[in-house]
Amino acid sequence: MATFSSLTQNHLLQAVAEYDARGEEEFLAVHGFEPLPAYALVHQGQSYDLRAVVGVAHRFATGRLATAEEFASSMDVVVTILRRRGFGVTEPAAAVRTPTRSGTSRTPARSNAGSTRPRPTATRARTREEVPPAICPTCSMALPATGRCDDCG
Repeated sequence: MATFSSLTQNHLLQAVAEYDARGEEEFLAVHGFEPLPAYALVHQGQSYDLRAVVGVAHRFATGRLATAEEFASSMDVVVTILRRRGFGVTEPAAAVRTPTRSGTSRTPARSNAGSTRPRPTATRARTREEVPPAICPTCSMALPATGRCDDCG
């Protein structure tokens, strides 16, 4: 069972870069994924096969390629992680969930199917860039918040 919480934005960007370099068909074939048109990862206006990109990013994070079968029960978790890492995700309309007061999710009812009124957009907090820690030039250890190495002074 794959745990996708180990994925960072850098792992996902590596997978997207490989996807761009190889092209969609070769990327999917090399890693053994079938296209999943219902879900797409969106980055800089481009759409990518979500399962394939996350599977390869999982390999960058853990050394093991996540298989398509591992996504079956954890797609909601994967979508949440991707959004927290700053990526857009398109998903099928039936899969969109809204939280209820009890904390569980439910599928929204479609009462205004013919409505042309635009949906309100939610504002999201900006994601923080992952900044590598400062390194001591003498001993190559990560510096504490003070900026002075504990070992070298």
